[in-house]
Amino acid sequence: MRRTPEQIRTMGLAVLRRELGAAGMVRFLQQFDGGSGDWANERDAWAKRTTLEDIRKAAQRPRRRRAKTT
Repeated sequence: MRRTPEQIRTMGLAVLRRELGAAGMVRFLQQFDGGSGDWANERDAWAKRTTLEDIRKAAQRPRRRRAKTT
């Protein structure tokens, strides 16, 4: 049986939701989001305005704990 792309997408999402749950399905799909913006230009801009001393200070600061999201 030949399926349309829409049928395959619908079936795939149903399997992901069944096996991973709604939150797991979303987390899985987010892995394939390319995001937005120009990472290379943003990185270069950050590098130009950040000194080695800034990095040292940031490394010495204690990390804040994130609230668990499940």
